[in-house]
Amino acid sequence: MDYVMDVNGTLIWYYFICKREVWLMIHQIAPDQEDDNLEIGRFLSETTYSRQKKEMVIGNIVIDRIRRTGNTIVIGEVKKSSKYEKSAYYQLLFYLDTLRKMGIDAKGELLFPAEKKKLTVEWTEEGSNMLKEVADDIRKIARLPVPPEPKKIAFCKSCAYREYCFAEE
Repeated sequence: MDYVMDVNGTLIWYYFICKREVWLMIHQIAPDQEDDNLEIGRFLSETTYSRQKKEMVIGNIVIDRIRRTGNTIVIGEVKKSSKYEKSAYYQLLFYLDTLRKMGIDAKGELLFPAEKKKLTVEWTEEGSNMLKEVADDIRKIARLPVPPEPKKIAFCKSCAYREYCFAEE
């Protein structure tokens, strides 16, 4: 039987932004840990929504927030900005899909504290099928012998890998 690489929420998030970053992460090439954007993300994670239970690890997923409303479990994913809402949506959908496979039915909330914005995310069959395609593509990216070529996009300005991709510029 062939080994099937685990895909996690972080890889799902970056898949919709930069496939090169997906490759770098899979191959354990660390980003600049002192990058201001990483620091801001850590700070937001530690200081926002303090009344809700913080980070919970379940299998290969790390849920930012979890709470119960009546009989409903609600998981939350905290992001600095809604600029990459599509990535955040699929990351949270991945968590909902993973929980569903474990027999846990939950709803999701994307939380953007700086914007005071909250979006509800619910599991759908269509979304689950999309995640299967994305996971398969992430596994293909992982098998590449070298990372995809860098493409300059808006995200590069805030990427902790930017010097790795564009050091000569």
